[in-house]
Parts: sequence; structure tokens; C-alpha cells
Amino acid sequence: MSTRPGFERGYVAAFVLSIFSGVLVALQSRLNGELGVALGDGFVAALFSFSSGLLLVGLVIAFHPRARQGLRTVREDIQSGRLPWWAAVGGAGGAFLVLTQGLSAGILGVALFTIAVVTGQAFGSLAIDTKGWFGAPRVRLTALRVVGAILAVVGAVIALDVLSGSMEGKTLAFALPLVAGFGTGYQQAVNGRVKAAAGSALAATFINFSAGALTLAVVTAISLPFTGGPTALPDQWWVWTGGLVGTIFITIQASTVLVIGVLGLGVSIVTGQLLGSIALDVFFPVASSGLATSTIVGALITLAGSALVTVGRKT
Repeated sequence: MSTRPGFERGYVAAFVLSIFSGVLVALQSRLNGELGVALGDGFVAALFSFSSGLLLVGLVIAFHPRARQGLRTVREDIQSGRLPWWAAVGGAGGAFLVLTQGLSAGILGVALFTIAVVTGQAFGSLAIDTKGWFGAPRVRLTALRVVGAILAVVGAVIALDVLSGSMEGKTLAFALPLVAGFGTGYQQAVNGRVKAAAGSALAATFINFSAGALTLAVVTAISLPFTGGPTALPDQWWVWTGGLVGTIFITIQASTVLVIGVLGLGVSIVTGQLLGSIALDVFFPVASSGLATSTIVGALITLAGSALVTVGRKT
């Protein structure tokens, strides 16, 4: 019993850090979105974000023996079959999310972009837990969890104000982060598994960024003949910092998912994303991100749905 207070403090700390990581996800969405708009090429913006993150983590690992040992351990575990190969490619899910940031966030605004990601994330977490995908423990499907997932979609519809016709020209821009949200559940599950195998959050982060950067390099190479590449360079230095922000929140999430679980991490990230995205659109709005009352109401409903998905796990 004496360890319970320490456990509770650790759980609360992990929960708070995970919320903070969600705020950073919203910030990265803004940075990568504006970089994509400034460059005129969302693919290159996404590749730069992941590649710069990979470089930064690589430099840190060069002076971190435990992380280097963790990389060797993961390689040996994959070669021996103790760790499935697909556990090492969680970064592909993150790469798609970053790609959609560059392609969609500048069109939707951070708040609407986040609503789409949250909706996909709610159903993604629900499916992963219910089916036990990617090595996650299977969790019984409950009425509360189903209602929570439905509320997440209702919140997205209200936030987008579909009935008023404000979705015109935004359907594809919304669909991309919706799919990316599902991919984040996969990414969180396998990154936690890799972190446990490596015994190092830095090693897990490096593997995540390696897979993501490789994925984006291939996608960007394919897209260049069609997009023509960047058309201009941004004037603001800070739009280049999305990769740095990404390394911070991926490292946090790879650690906290082992304490609070995939759904606990998911709802924490959602909370941080909603708070961060609305704050960004209020205090640092972009031309296309006017924050309507429907967006705030929809965000709150989506948050309530995400909370029900998590609470329903224990009923």
C-alpha cells in the first residue's frame, strides 16, 4: 500500500505530460501547415519536419550510450522474431499525420484540422482495443465506448457546420486528417512496444522518425514531378521548427503510454490538442481559420466523446 501514492503521482504526472504533448501536436499542426502553404508544397514541408526531427534525435543519441544500446536491442529482437517488424514502422502513421498537416491544416485551420484527427483517433483507439490489433490488450466493447465514438463524430459535424454549407471545398482536406487520426492510435501502440523493448524513449523516438522520414522521402520523390517542388521560401524562421516540436511530443508519448495506456494517452492528447488548437486560432489566427461558436461547441462535444471512450473501458 505504501507504493500507491507514488504510483498515483506517477500516473498524474504522465497524464499532465501527455496533455502537454497534445498541445505540442496542435502547435506542430500550425507550424507544418504554414510551412506547407509558404513552400507551396505540403509534401516537402512534411519531409523537412520529419527529417529535421530525425537529425536532432540522432545527434542526441550519438552522446547517449543507453539509447544506442536500445537500438541494438530492437534490431536483435526483430531479427530473432521477439518483436514483429511492423512494430518498428509506427513512424509511417506519424508521417501521414505530418503530411496531412502540410496539406490540410492551412486550409481548415488548426481547430477544424484537430477535430478531424480526434474523430479518427477515437475510432482508431476503439478498434485497436476491441480487436487487440498491434499487440494491444483486447478490451470489451461497451455501450459507453460506442456512444463516446459517436459523440466524437457528432462533435466534428457540428464543428464543421456542415448543414450551413461551410464544408464547401474542404471535404478532402477533412478526410485526410480523419484517416491520419486512426494512424496515430497505431503509432502510439507500437511506439510504446518499441520503447519497452529498447528500454529507451530516445531509441523509440529515433526509430519512429527513421520510418517516418523514409516514408515521406518516397512519397515526396513520387510527388515532385506533379507538384514541381517548393515555389517560395517562408520569411518566418519559426515555421521550420515543426520537427523539433515533434521530437519532444513523440518522446513524451513513447514514455507515458506505458503508464496510462493507449486510450489514456489518446484522451490526454485529445485534451491538449483541443486546448492548444483553439488557443492558437484565438490568439494567432490565420486567414482561413476563423473560430466560430460551432467550432468551440463541436470541440467540447468531441472531448466529451473521447472521455466516454476512456471511461467505458472500465465498465
